[in-house]
Amino acid sequence: MLLDWYDRHARDLPWRVPPGAAVRPDPYRVWLSEVMLQQTTVAAVRGYFGRFTARWPDVAALAAAGDDAVMAEWAGLGYYARARNLLKCARAVARDHAGRFPDTREALLALPGIGPYTASAIAAIAFDRPETVVDGNVERVIARLHAVEDPLPGAKKALAAHAAALTPQNRPGDYAQAVMDLGATICTPKSPACGICPWREPCAARAAGRTADLPHRAAKAPKPVRLGHAYVARRADGAWLLERRPDRGLLGGMLGWPGSHWSAAPEPAPPVAADWQVQPEEVRHTFTHFHLRLRVHTARLPDAAAPEGCVFLDPAAFRPGDLPTVMRKVFDMARHAF
Repeated sequence: MLLDWYDRHARDLPWRVPPGAAVRPDPYRVWLSEVMLQQTTVAAVRGYFGRFTARWPDVAALAAAGDDAVMAEWAGLGYYARARNLLKCARAVARDHAGRFPDTREALLALPGIGPYTASAIAAIAFDRPETVVDGNVERVIARLHAVEDPLPGAKKALAAHAAALTPQNRPGDYAQAVMDLGATICTPKSPACGICPWREPCAARAAGRTADLPHRAAKAPKPVRLGHAYVARRADGAWLLERRPDRGLLGGMLGWPGSHWSAAPEPAPPVAADWQVQPEEVRHTFTHFHLRLRVHTARLPDAAAPEGCVFLDPAAFRPGDLPTVMRKVFDMARHAF
């Protein structure tokens, strides 16, 4: 029933092999798309996926890529630890597996940056293993199908068990994508199109008139606010002063503007002594777990060497689009001072 629907209505996605095609999906493209799709949308990922695969068409090409090039191409997708793990994983596949992704969930889990969901998705979609793939769309579909009253995230284990009971031995990869498509296009968060749903008859929530109520979600605690200082400086020759952030933590390994720690009461931390001018407005940005407000300082510097931990980047090599989103916001706020 669901696979028949999927055969007719599968979404046309650049990383997907259509149902019934004579070729198997490319594990590299499946893996890359699944990593990119974490915490974002298909619409946001399409362009990034096209640029990545045009520049690095297979895992060997990505494994040989420079860190800075990959991080720059990733800029704007957020969650930069994923980009660092992307490179680690590509290099592990190239080094330890002769450039071929392993074909079992257990072996995939041993690769850097691949967790239970991604391992299941690659095993099912790329290798047609009967693994259960549960993302947010699938959780919503299953919660409604079984009228699960327990709120998320506490209900995740029960929803995964229900989903596992439905996973077929035949065409499990197509089935996994079918349930995700169902949640993305029919069983949507608001105003689900129950009248055309292939699972409308067995759906307990539809029978009870409860589709709008499910799944329940536990109330979220309000996000805390952190404050910080960012320092944008330009040398007389036009070079910009940037710092390489530590590998660990938010925006790890990325170039950005020097600044203070982000906390409830940060101390100013100018990278060099200069006539710093405070910009009249703050930069505001929201991360997963907190809101950030940055006070932006600008200064012109004489010809000098960069302080420890920082670099001067020639204006011809400086591309604001390569910066992470919050650092681009800082640049947009500060650029008018120069």
